[in-house]
Amino acid sequence: MICNSSITLPNGLKVVAVRMPHLHSAELALYVKVGGRDDPPGKSGLSHFLEHMLFRGTAEFPTSLDIETAFEAIGGSINASTDEECTCFFSRIHPDQVPRGVEILSSMMLRPLLCDLEIEKRIITEEALDDLSEKGEDINPHNQASRLLWPGHPLGEPTVGTLETIASFTPEDLRRHLDRYYRPGNGVLVVAGNFDRDALFAAAADFLGVWQAGSVGPSASPDEEQQEPQSVFVADADSQAHLQLSFRSVSRHDPRIMVLRLLRRILCGSGSARLHMNLRERLGIVYSVDANIAAYEETGYFSIELSTGPENLATAVAEVLTEVGRLAVSAVPDPEFERIRRSYFYELEFSRDSCYEMQVRYGWGELMGHVRQIEDDMAEASAVTVESLMAVAGELFRPSNLNLVVVGAWQEKERAAVMAEVAGYASAWQEKAGSARS
Repeated sequence: MICNSSITLPNGLKVVAVRMPHLHSAELALYVKVGGRDDPPGKSGLSHFLEHMLFRGTAEFPTSLDIETAFEAIGGSINASTDEECTCFFSRIHPDQVPRGVEILSSMMLRPLLCDLEIEKRIITEEALDDLSEKGEDINPHNQASRLLWPGHPLGEPTVGTLETIASFTPEDLRRHLDRYYRPGNGVLVVAGNFDRDALFAAAADFLGVWQAGSVGPSASPDEEQQEPQSVFVADADSQAHLQLSFRSVSRHDPRIMVLRLLRRILCGSGSARLHMNLRERLGIVYSVDANIAAYEETGYFSIELSTGPENLATAVAEVLTEVGRLAVSAVPDPEFERIRRSYFYELEFSRDSCYEMQVRYGWGELMGHVRQIEDDMAEASAVTVESLMAVAGELFRPSNLNLVVVGAWQEKERAAVMAEVAGYASAWQEKAGSARS
């Protein structure tokens, strides 16, 4: 039986305990609400870079090796991630070692040395180079799609930064960013697993209660104007073309999010999903195809991603657009819908066995003001109908929401063929809209 409870320390830090007595491990995480969208102008990648710098050593653990071995001694392996909206430090540890884990994390948050700046710049530069071609062009489809969706806003910039911004970071940049965003009112400490809840709360008060109080205001919202399909083609010396179709979507607080989750599963969620069956099993033009949902504070996107030979690009685009368009006008058959929904219910049940998934559900959820019980998700999915699926698909997959990115091997003839498919999709959609009005 999973039982979650929480406290808020006097300095504003939220501490969440997710008790899972049937397990033999614990997942410790500390979330900070700062990500790529919070990077200052001309300093894209600063949030991600700061995350890395907190591993370079602290007052109590002077080197990265000292931090690593301290976590290994309690059964852990510390890791971290930075996305568009948050930074998370996390590790699986032995349940008896939760207080020690909190102590080590507190040293990283409160007393980092921020040393070895130039070494870290070289490391992150190597990471950024993975996204660049020999000509220095960005060949990451996600980065290109983000620029189409949110031009001129930090959400449109790569979370890792650029070669120029990484080279520009100074100790003053890091300290200023740390002081502004790494505040207890802007963070959540969470542990999920089989551990002593009172020991967690006591350790949080002992080691993080001295964290200087403070919170952070909201980030600036991006411009959502888009009136027609947008596209970008980037040539690269590759044997395949990498395709991403991103539809401008809704925020994580929007009630239509549950419908999007089910639409994603209908399209790409399993071996029986529509795009998998069409593109791989029927046509044999992809190895895999995936769909993802990104839902931020006030915006989001629904993306479909695949790789294929350049000669198959137009066919792949046509198949994807045909399938998403069909969802807007044709009811999903009841057997397919119920199979998809039942599979989702099972995934929710399986998540009860994962202390990682539970710390994300309750820790990230608390950080974002979006805590949901598994029962809430089940009830919401149960209320979705085939009619609501069609209605949301009709809003989501409008041509004016489409942002198409092709990166890799393509010639002008493939580009023209792809754009003809996009134009045909937009024209057919207008005809359907006209017929509906009449």
